[in-house]
Amino acid sequence: MEQSNSKGKYYVIAAALLAAALVICSLVLANPLANYAASRSSITVTGSAKKQIVSDLAVWRGSFYQDSATLPEAYKNLKGDLEKVKSYLKSKGIAEDQITVSSITTMPQYIYNANGTSTGQIASYRLLQSVEIKSADVQKIAGIARESTELIEQGVFFESQQPQYFYTKLNDLKVNMLAEATRDAKLRAEKMAASTGSRIGPLRSARMGVFQITPVNSNEISDYGINDTSSIEKEITAVVNVEFSIK
Repeated sequence: MEQSNSKGKYYVIAAALLAAALVICSLVLANPLANYAASRSSITVTGSAKKQIVSDLAVWRGSFYQDSATLPEAYKNLKGDLEKVKSYLKSKGIAEDQITVSSITTMPQYIYNANGTSTGQIASYRLLQSVEIKSADVQKIAGIARESTELIEQGVFFESQQPQYFYTKLNDLKVNMLAEATRDAKLRAEKMAASTGSRIGPLRSARMGVFQITPVNSNEISDYGINDTSSIEKEITAVVNVEFSIK
């Protein structure tokens, strides 16, 4: 009988010790597990910012050429055309130091036989030259680009290219827009977390997306970014992907 009671006491003590050990283990492991779970809780959102800008620099190029039987004659005629081009641009309010003149490109024009094969004989010489203008007066350059074919009336074989329009303060603007896009991402994250009864914690990571610089009201987009130079008025879009911890 005494032996049976001793065994009973032994089992009770063993069970109590086991229960205590389980409680201690649960207390020891609970906090790290909770911290680990919290460390794994996060939310990733995309923020964006848009701004309309007006180009403050225009670059325009135009070219002209002369065909003549001899090089000296072609050069003489081309030189006369260059003076006409300069005079025309000055009449439009362009200072001479704003005009950049390229070197002359010489292209011999060969005679071809009935089979379309070059005979090696030179029929004439074509000399080509171009001018370039850079100006902060973008509207003036836009007008010159449209009207410069008036030079044809003066006997100049002139070809006007599409102007390119740039915004020179773009780098400074990008910094501000990234900050705006990050604030937008934070607002989005706060709303999403609030809908589940949570709050956002510290920012974990942020990754800058590409910039899209497009004509106003354009829906064009590219994974590699867009840098439109064809329009004076543009819209710039900045995107960031941000990860916040969740409390």
